[in-house]
Amino acid sequence: MKPHTVSSIRTIISGELVQGSDEVLVQYGAYRLKQIKNKNTILFTNMRIIDWRSLKKFFPLVLATEWKYSKDEIPENVTLIQVTNADEAYWKFVRYYRSLFQIPVVAVTGTSGKTTTKEMIKHILSADRIVTATNLTSNSRTANLQYLLNIDEETEAAIFETAVGSPGDVLKAGEYFKPTIGIITNIGAHHLDYCKTLEGYIAAKGEMVKIVNPTGILIINAEDSNTSKIDMKNFQGKIIKVGTHRTCHFRALNIRYSQEGMEFSLKHKRKSYQVFVPGLGVHQVYNALATIAAVYEMGVTIPEAAFRLKTFRKFNKQLQVVDGINDSMIIDDTWSITTTSLEAALKVLNEIGKEKKKVAIIGTITDLGSWGYIIHEQAGDLIYKSGVDVLITIGEHASIIADHAVKRGLTSPVYTFRNEVLVLNLLNKIVDSNTIVLIKGDMYSLPVIELAAKLRKKK
Repeated sequence: MKPHTVSSIRTIISGELVQGSDEVLVQYGAYRLKQIKNKNTILFTNMRIIDWRSLKKFFPLVLATEWKYSKDEIPENVTLIQVTNADEAYWKFVRYYRSLFQIPVVAVTGTSGKTTTKEMIKHILSADRIVTATNLTSNSRTANLQYLLNIDEETEAAIFETAVGSPGDVLKAGEYFKPTIGIITNIGAHHLDYCKTLEGYIAAKGEMVKIVNPTGILIINAEDSNTSKIDMKNFQGKIIKVGTHRTCHFRALNIRYSQEGMEFSLKHKRKSYQVFVPGLGVHQVYNALATIAAVYEMGVTIPEAAFRLKTFRKFNKQLQVVDGINDSMIIDDTWSITTTSLEAALKVLNEIGKEKKKVAIIGTITDLGSWGYIIHEQAGDLIYKSGVDVLITIGEHASIIADHAVKRGLTSPVYTFRNEVLVLNLLNKIVDSNTIVLIKGDMYSLPVIELAAKLRKKK
């Protein structure tokens, strides 16, 4: 955070100094007690603090509050700023702080690929710029303030991941970050427990259109059917389309699998460039297209972006190919699971599993609410259409996937388990050097995570 004196903050939030000194320097911000991690923090709160002892290690502390404390209630090393409304004071400070920095700020959302795209952009820009970004997948609204305050005088660009757990999450992130570039990677079906319907989820992702600066840039996957349902007619900025269609501004041609990644030709403004992106799957090409489009708009040439992208390190457990039990090949894709990412994983399985026996191990898809049954049936459709030689599901709800795939006409052997205990015994019997196993789940599914670890060949 760019340091501010109490005096300057009081001017920003129209506060009155009740106790302490205007010369105290503020270097951190918080709006919840648990967010206080350092001395010289300002806490915006409308709650009365009773237990000062637990905060003593963070003194000197600055408090911006609407509570009227008596003087004997406030410890000596606490500076008290009285405000009429703590929430209004907080947002005045947030808006002021963001206005201090005229830098490119990228916001990335999407059902799949948002973390990878954000990290790719960060990787490319960090070669010659000081960059602030969200930490891996930590993108909840409670973290927004800390990410905003990570911007200081030295920051030259910022990239933030704006996830959707509920309607309004992207709008709220926009109040903090005010992005100059927005990216929607794709929209599948997820978080329907709070968004209620697919239309509600699409609308929640579509909030990106409203938060990008009116003179800014919106980058979209032109071939994603749900993204095309977003109303963009009132967006006054520049829309950049990425994909494989000839109408795309950044177009991928001649897409092909190579060892450890994807190769393709990128066509932009009648010029063609050769690109390699680490990580398997055509979806990774779309991530790379959005990334290159974003950094190009920030002044990085396409040849330089492609050169830097070669050294990007993809995440473990994202379609990670490793040696497995009985000399089999394992595709560990236990980072997350949606129908969008499942479809991508099955395409990779079929592509690199040619001439091999293909085994798919699928866990439960979470955050679906009343849509759980329907979405798991859709996953069963994907399995049936893709075709696997053996299907194994883990979890009570995941069994819906198996049942529906069989109902659709899947004739391959199908096994359903409540947990991973008996799966390893089965796999030891059916996998060999001619087998490729896709294990697909999310980072919160312990049975799937534990099984994935056991499937790896011991070094």
